[in-house]
Formats: sequence, structure tokens, C-alpha cells
Amino acid sequence: MDMLPAVSVQDLAVRRGGNVVFDALSLDVPAGQVVGLMGPSGSGKSTLLRSVAGTQKTDGGTVTVLGQPAGSAQLRGRIGYMTQAPSVYDDLTVAENLAYFARLLGHGRDAVEQAIREVNLGPEAHRVVSGLSGGQRSRVSLAAALIGQPELLVLDEPTVGLDPLLRQELWRLFAQLAGRGTSLLVSSHVMDEASRCGRLLLLHKGRLLADLTPGELLEQTGAHDADRAFLVLLGGEP
Repeated sequence: MDMLPAVSVQDLAVRRGGNVVFDALSLDVPAGQVVGLMGPSGSGKSTLLRSVAGTQKTDGGTVTVLGQPAGSAQLRGRIGYMTQAPSVYDDLTVAENLAYFARLLGHGRDAVEQAIREVNLGPEAHRVVSGLSGGQRSRVSLAAALIGQPELLVLDEPTVGLDPLLRQELWRLFAQLAGRGTSLLVSSHVMDEASRCGRLLLLHKGRLLADLTPGELLEQTGAHDADRAFLVLLGGEP
């Protein structure tokens, strides 16, 4: 029997600042996979992630998350959401930040320690966030999203500003989480990260350009890498 999708978007309409971001966007995010939401800046990735997280005002359509309407109180604790900008308190240490978010979700010290381990922030656990690098601050935000081992992770460009080694470690973590049954929706505009996903949703100007696996992307376009494949889908030269 097929699993229900972790996220189902039907005829989603969103307008921001008088501009149409989505007119009638429909897509599914399969459960238990790392799903890459790919596309250039301005394609609507962050707006879609906010819609899934329940923080975006919508103008039509439905977004169903883990069987519930997006933003439902029943989803609190079942979803981990990392915004594009670090969303932590500068005047608290890493551990204090995570302890605060853990208390909000009803979790204790064990959840904090596990999140710190998973993002490799042990040496920085007692440093004040304002003294961390941009990449370290991003990892604190990711750790906050991991508190309590949510069923769905919604991550907005989690690898931006990270060095190649740490990016590789995080993608390995994402694969491990999916292997444990977690569903992940991860946005990126770096197309070489596409090969690390189980499935790809390619957005362009608020439109779903393709919904396929990395292998299908290359096979369909005849391209040798994701960057060139995306250009082919846009109608450019292979």
C-alpha cells in the first residue's frame, strides 16, 4: 500500500506585495524521503516552505501536512522549520537557545544534547550566538529545527554559507534522518545538491517545472549534470 504524502499542495494561490507568487500550484512531497526544492532565487521556494510551515498567508487552495491543514495546532512538535535567516537569540548561548526551544515543545536536556551532536556544535555549545560565524549560526537554527525528532523537516537553504565538508556532513545527516523515517523538504538554489535528494521539485517563477528523481532529470534532458539539465528544462541549450 502506498504511503500518503507528507505534504500535499492543491491549487495553492499566494500573492505578496501585490505580486502573484503562485496561481494554482499543486504538488506532493512523498514521505520518508529527502525531497529537494530547487530553483533560482525568486522562484517561490521560501514562500512555498512558509506555506507548508503554516506561517504564510495564502489566497486560495489547500496545503495538507501530515494529514492536517498547514498551521494546525496538532502539527506543533511534528514539524521542524528552519528559516533562511538564522532564527535564534544572539544574546544566549547555543545550549541556552536550544533549551528554550526544547521547553516550548515539552522536551528536556536529552533532546538538546542530541540536536547539538547531530549538527556537530559540541565545542560551541556554551558560546554566545553573537560570537559565532554565519555558518555556525545557521547550524544552531538547524539544531533548533531538529529538537524532538520531528516527523517532517522543512529547511530553507540550510547549507548556505557552509564550507564543502560541513555541507557534505549535513547531507549525510539528512539521508540518515530519511532512513529513520523522517520526511525532509530541503530548498536550495545550488543545483549540484540535487543529486543528494531522493526526489526533486523544480520551481521557476512560481511554476512547478518538474517533479522527478535526479536520475530521471538527467535521462529526460540528456544532460550530464543538474545545472545543465535545469537550463534544458528552461528551454536553453543542452
